[in-house]
Amino acid sequence: MDKNTIIAFLLVGVVLFGFSWLNRPTPEQLEEQRRYNDSIQAASLVEQAREMMREDVISEDTAIRVDEPDSVQDMRLMQRYGDFYRGAKGDEEFFVLENELLELTLSNKGGQIVSARLKDFQTYDSLPLFLFDRKEASLDFILRTHNNRIINTKQMFFEPLRQASDKSLSFRLDAGQGRHLDFTYTLEPDSYMVGFKVAGNGMDEVLSANTTGLDLEWQQVIRRQEKGRKFEERYTWTTYKYMTGDIERTSDSKDEEVHASGRVHWVGYKDQFFSSVLISDKAPLEAVVIDQKISQKEDILKSCRTSALVSFDVTEKETAEFAFFFGPNKYSLLKSYDNLRENDNSLELNRLVSLGPAVFRWINAWVVIPIFDLLGNYFASFGLIIFILTLIIKTVLFPLTYKSYMSTAKMRVLKPQVEEINAKYPGQEKAMERQKATMELYNKAGANPMSGCLPMLLQMPVWYALFSFFPSSIELRQQSFLWAPDLSTYDAIFSWDVHIPLVSTYFGNHISLFCLLMAITNMVYTQFNMSQTNMGQQQMPGMKLMMYFFPIMMLVLFNQYPAALSYYFFISSLITIIQTLVCRWIVNEEKLLAKLEANKKKPKKKSGFMARLEEAQRRQMEEMKKQQGKRR
Repeated sequence: MDKNTIIAFLLVGVVLFGFSWLNRPTPEQLEEQRRYNDSIQAASLVEQAREMMREDVISEDTAIRVDEPDSVQDMRLMQRYGDFYRGAKGDEEFFVLENELLELTLSNKGGQIVSARLKDFQTYDSLPLFLFDRKEASLDFILRTHNNRIINTKQMFFEPLRQASDKSLSFRLDAGQGRHLDFTYTLEPDSYMVGFKVAGNGMDEVLSANTTGLDLEWQQVIRRQEKGRKFEERYTWTTYKYMTGDIERTSDSKDEEVHASGRVHWVGYKDQFFSSVLISDKAPLEAVVIDQKISQKEDILKSCRTSALVSFDVTEKETAEFAFFFGPNKYSLLKSYDNLRENDNSLELNRLVSLGPAVFRWINAWVVIPIFDLLGNYFASFGLIIFILTLIIKTVLFPLTYKSYMSTAKMRVLKPQVEEINAKYPGQEKAMERQKATMELYNKAGANPMSGCLPMLLQMPVWYALFSFFPSSIELRQQSFLWAPDLSTYDAIFSWDVHIPLVSTYFGNHISLFCLLMAITNMVYTQFNMSQTNMGQQQMPGMKLMMYFFPIMMLVLFNQYPAALSYYFFISSLITIIQTLVCRWIVNEEKLLAKLEANKKKPKKKSGFMARLEEAQRRQMEEMKKQQGKRR
């Protein structure tokens, strides 16, 4: 090996060493990778445990026969369940934990909540509102013992422990010799939040020596609570929040399985107006798998399951603490739980309320909801509150409406001059000359055909924000107004049971009166607006038909939406028509025309946009002339 080869190898080694040194992971990255590897390993162990559970069939030697003595039964149970054999048999008992808002039913089988009723609410057919009832929900911890037995807590019978306070209830799973696993539930007065604590004693002698966490599985169905199932399904999904603050959700329209890569703060099963949320503060959920399936049952919307790993100290240095929220999706209520927290890690449960993305949510959170809540303190009728809210919004946006009207008025007073241009350049072959002359007229007079569109576009965020707000506002639920018994759903004045293809799917088997009034008002406004904006130019074929097609489409699309939303758009359209009439009354079109004529005499500095537009028109006109020459 010559000297040059040796030097080359040395240089390559130096480069590789330097590259490795500069790109070495930081301590934070190493710790994050360690946690990731641990979660993957734990998830693998959990899957192995579940496989063992599936394959572990009780043989004839371990099966219990009722005619056997208790000692023989205990021996067989001990072979199957190890130290937890005492909890393998028993009778199921139910216990009630309640306050002014919430009634929970708990079972000693699994030491879990099996029913949750919201006292202040009813279903659409006036029945007590249960988020879930018996056999519709389960909470299970999978335990691996030191001798490799797999225990499902939901199958075990716990011993109920009486508490000094009626706001707390505990269950104990006995492992003998003073060793036990305790589940404790706490429900404070006037709260929808339920504290849940898992504590062990002597579990380091019972569970596997390498146990650093427990595998948790939480299942629940989401019940149908509202009249329109199809619309309610649009607002039913699973929401979950990472410890980093990111919030994501599953699909509302299909079955889905999600593997959340990261530490999860909470998981919530929500429908249109209510939610069940599992919160893990001190021990974030890891290796989370969320499974959601649409139910075919009439009274069930979806079936949800969450599997996760949660840290658990078998040496009893720390307990695993959780919380459940069973309650309404009311923005102010959910936001209040952040105000009660001492640390900076906010829950952000208010994100369970669907208020639209980004800027639309901001408009709802900081403008619409505060006004809505303020009006609610003074008026009992929500129909009146929506009317006043609409009036406030239309008043604030009136400058934009006025600007849009002024643009239309300028077009209207220049209409005779536009018609002269049309007469001077008739026919399709002179379309470019006609368009160029019209644009020059508008430019000299100081009129811009596009200036009326911008104010309308600026109002769109408010329109979409309210479109998101009304279907999610639980305050409107079961609130009547005029002929509508419930503003949170459609106000059917005519219904039928026969399924009509396409019609039943997209329109529904009913006709909503507020939606019908909204469509009629929009059609009247469209006709009125077309008469105001006729600028003398030839309209595209079918444009008039398209203008009427929009109100009809709104009738089809909004027929299944809440009556409150259709009522808002109905009132908004009426106010817009009135504002347009007021503008026409206060604007003197003769003076406006004189002002435009005066603008023609002023020297105009051509803007860069207008110069580019005219150049594009010139090139297009030359191209058309060439094509016409070829045809000849």
